[in-house]
Amino acid sequence: MLFSYHGLDKEGHEREGTVEALSMDVAVSTLQRRGLIVSSIQPVEKKTLLQMDIGFLKSVSNKDIVILSRQIATLFEAQVSALRVFRLIASEVDNKYLSEILTQVADDLQGGSPISKALSRHPKAFSAFYVNMVRSGEEAGKLSETFGYLADYLDRTYEVMSKAQNALIYPAFVIGTFVVVMALMLTLVIPRISAILLDSGQEIPIYTKIVIALSNLIVNYGVFLLIGIVVGGFFLWRSLQTEKGRFIFDAFKLEVPYLGDLYNKLYLSRIADNFSTMLVSGVPVVEAVDITATVVGSSVYEQILIDVGDDVKGGLSISDAMGKHDEIPGIMVAMIKVGEETGELGSILTTLAKFYRREVSTSVDTLVDLIEPLMIVMLGLGVGTLLAAVLIPIYNLAGSIS
Repeated sequence: MLFSYHGLDKEGHEREGTVEALSMDVAVSTLQRRGLIVSSIQPVEKKTLLQMDIGFLKSVSNKDIVILSRQIATLFEAQVSALRVFRLIASEVDNKYLSEILTQVADDLQGGSPISKALSRHPKAFSAFYVNMVRSGEEAGKLSETFGYLADYLDRTYEVMSKAQNALIYPAFVIGTFVVVMALMLTLVIPRISAILLDSGQEIPIYTKIVIALSNLIVNYGVFLLIGIVVGGFFLWRSLQTEKGRFIFDAFKLEVPYLGDLYNKLYLSRIADNFSTMLVSGVPVVEAVDITATVVGSSVYEQILIDVGDDVKGGLSISDAMGKHDEIPGIMVAMIKVGEETGELGSILTTLAKFYRREVSTSVDTLVDLIEPLMIVMLGLGVGTLLAAVLIPIYNLAGSIS
């Protein structure tokens, strides 16, 4: 049988891997002879093709982590041991993938690993921000408060992101409907009507000729156009996987009228919220800057925070380091400077985070109010123009016959 194991070598370094043995006892003995202290070992099950999990379907949502953090905080407050906390939640959680992760975390805890180290083994579920927050909670002996902070922070983030995503559902539906209606008309309706108009021999208006030419293009070369769109989309996706491509796209998002302002406020809200949450939890300032750079969600702001971190390490204050970048508003720099001078940086950042969250919420509401009528007007104009281009010549033809 094949067994996977975690353990420590004689120098105290962590080791993991697989070992082939007749039984678990034999596997443990084999590893011990190699000088390893085994912390956890379990058989590797061989799965059929139908039983195998598809990797991209394994995911842990932000909502799952919010609920998990709240449960952990509650159980820690009730003086339940860490090992029992993770065993208990692993057995109750609905997400199978998250249950597997929590079971592995519990196994690591049983082997003597600290919680932050056990969580860091699963970056798909627990970000660097999350792990460092837990580490600071361990060092300060305030794990229940730390998980409470994390739950509150993730809850706020989830609320803002959900609102922004939900605001895009209606425009996406309207645009999708528009594309489908136009495609059906250009491929099914227009060719039949255009045949009647061409056979009539009458003069066809220029706008009708444009519609007929567009219809012929889609009918005759639609497959090639579709292939071109798919290939272009693939290369665009590939370019977004590169560091340069992501930076260009993120910079473009910030320059789009109105949407760019919304994205700026969203990232500033995330920066302020990350900083305040970590500083309140006792994470050092320089470490807080570095961690925030990895989770801000924008290559542009990530580079800004990396530069800020380097300047802070070089002796500059956070406000002076941020003041060197035009993307950081002057009001934010000024408030951070006040926080540094008064020793209330954490509370100042909390106030900033609340302010920018309200700004994001207001901007999203305004965007939705603008998009709904705009989309309806665009849909009406598009379909109406298409119909007018073919119906007006038909009415003229009917009038000439009568």
